[in-house]
Amino acid sequence: MEVRFVQKENRIFNIINTTLLVLFALIIVIPIWNILVSSVSGNSGVGTSGMVLIPQDFTLENYRKVLSDESIPRALLISVLKTVIGAFTHVAFCSMVAYALSKTNLMGRSIYTMMGVITMYFSGGMIPTYLLIKSLGLLDSFWVYIIPALFSYYDVVILMNFFRDVPVSLEESAKIDGASEFTIFSKIYVPLSKPALATILLFNGVAQWNDFMTTKLYVTNEKLYPLQMKIYEIIVQSNMNSMANSGSTDVVIEASTKGIQLATIVITTLPIILIYPLLQKHFIGGMMAGAVKE
Repeated sequence: MEVRFVQKENRIFNIINTTLLVLFALIIVIPIWNILVSSVSGNSGVGTSGMVLIPQDFTLENYRKVLSDESIPRALLISVLKTVIGAFTHVAFCSMVAYALSKTNLMGRSIYTMMGVITMYFSGGMIPTYLLIKSLGLLDSFWVYIIPALFSYYDVVILMNFFRDVPVSLEESAKIDGASEFTIFSKIYVPLSKPALATILLFNGVAQWNDFMTTKLYVTNEKLYPLQMKIYEIIVQSNMNSMANSGSTDVVIEASTKGIQLATIVITTLPIILIYPLLQKHFIGGMMAGAVKE
C-alpha cells in the first residue's frame, strides 16, 4: 500500500514538474519565435497588434535594408575579433591569477584577496574610469575592448575553487619530474578545469558580443564600431526617418521601422545562439561541478 502511495506521489510530482517546465519553455520560446517571424513579415503583418506566430507577406526586405550598409561587414569583423580575443585573453589572465591565489604559500595572498574582493563591490565610477582609459591612451583604440575586460575577480573565485579540487599528488609528482609552475598550470590544472574555463569563456564571450557602452563611451572612430553600435545607428536612423514623415503613411513607416529593429535583433543574437550548442556540454559540466561538492 505504501509503495502505491509513493508511486502516486511520484506520478503527480512528474506531471506538475513537466507542466511547469513546458510553460517555462513556452514563455521563453514564444517571444523569440514572434521576433523571428515578425522580422520576415511584411508591413501589414508587423503593423498588426499582438503576437505574430505565422509569417504574413513573407519578405526579407528588413534584412536587406540592414545588411545593405557597407560598414556592416567591417563592424561584424570587429565584433568577432573583440569577442574571440577578449574572451580568450580574459580566461587566460583570470586562470593564471586564480592559479597563483589558490596557493596558500603565496606571499601577500591575503592582501591580493582583499583587493580583489573590494573590486567586486566598489568601482571608481564612470568619470574616473574614463580618465583612466584616456591616460592609458586607449581612447579610439581596439584595445579598449580587450585590456579593461581582462580581469574579473568573480571569475577568479570560481576558478580558484576548481583549482583547489585538483589532487595535490598530481602537482607533487610533476615537481618531482622537474616540471615548472607554468608547466604544472598548463599541463595539469588547465586540462582538468576545462568545464569551468568553458563556462567563463561562454559568459564573457556573450558579454563581449553584446557590449555596447564601451563603444559609446570610449570610441568615436567609426572604423572601430562593432556590430552592436552599427545596429544602434541603424535603429536611430530608422526612428528619425519615421519621425520626419507624417500623414497617412505613418502606420506603414512605423511598421517598417519595427521590422528593421526586429531584423537587427535576430542578426545580433543569431551568432551566440549558434555557438552555444558547441559549448553546452562543457557549460553544463562546469555548472554541475561547481554545484556538487564531495
